[in-house]
Amino acid sequence: MQILVLILGIVLLPRACALKCYECTPDLSGSCTQTTKECPSNTQCGSVRATSYAGGLKVADFKEKGCAAAEECVQASINFGGSQTLITTKCCTSDLCNSQDAPEGSISPPNGKKCFYCDGIHCTNTLKCNGDEDHCISTAVTVEGQKVTLKGCASKLICSETQSAQISAIIGEEVNCCQGDLCNSASSTSVSLLLFVTPLITLVLFS
Repeated sequence: MQILVLILGIVLLPRACALKCYECTPDLSGSCTQTTKECPSNTQCGSVRATSYAGGLKVADFKEKGCAAAEECVQASINFGGSQTLITTKCCTSDLCNSQDAPEGSISPPNGKKCFYCDGIHCTNTLKCNGDEDHCISTAVTVEGQKVTLKGCASKLICSETQSAQISAIIGEEVNCCQGDLCNSASSTSVSLLLFVTPLITLVLFS
């Protein structure tokens, strides 16, 4: 009898202890319908927010909720000179605890690190990195059939192996990161860089 109770306990315990979280994935307009979801084990409830700025003005503010692994509960930013996207998260470990949005990120002061960035014609411009942007980044995206080079500053999360596939899907397939001032070597690009780069506002951290 005790063995039967033990077996039933092992079978039923994971279901009984499954964490329920709010889930909300925005559409292209930025709005979404909030639902509830039973999350896998070893995850938390999380809210993520991606705020994009261009010329110092906020141009996009996307919010998402769902199940999150511990390594996804981080802060990050990516800066291409003309545009910068800040990612903030808020995670918790009780049922439906992610009812509130993650806080909006704010642009931090320069941290002393420098990387090259592209102005649409040349990639020889020097960009001062902000906050936790401790890597230089280079990527290439295709716009109207032509390849455009993007360079700038990024925090460690943007360059991590766990996020590389998601990053590549949004800002290009050829993402390269390095550490050290101006390590993302300068080059030229003949294609005008459009401010279509609302980069990473559709980044799905909680997949």
